[in-house]
Amino acid sequence: MFGISWTEFLVILLVAVCVVPVKNWPDVARFFAKVFKYIRNIVWKLSDFSEQVQHRLDLEKPIDDLINDAGKEIFERKTKSKPVKKSVKKK
Repeated sequence: MFGISWTEFLVILLVAVCVVPVKNWPDVARFFAKVFKYIRNIVWKLSDFSEQVQHRLDLEKPIDDLINDAGKEIFERKTKSKPVKKSVKKK
């Protein structure tokens, strides 16, 4: 969790409990609840946005494949066609 181990987290929590007066614990709990709710909403919005982007990419992929296939077919036709020989008549 954020690069700290559980033991470090518990030490930080223990120090916070010792430093914060008992009468302020409800305010601190409300503050952390608001922070966690805000972070959770951001994560949900980001995941929803990434799902929308992935959905649009999935919709565009068949079109890109069709364009690439058509381009390959056109290119192959040009390279496979026999060159036209111009005959020069000698007089």
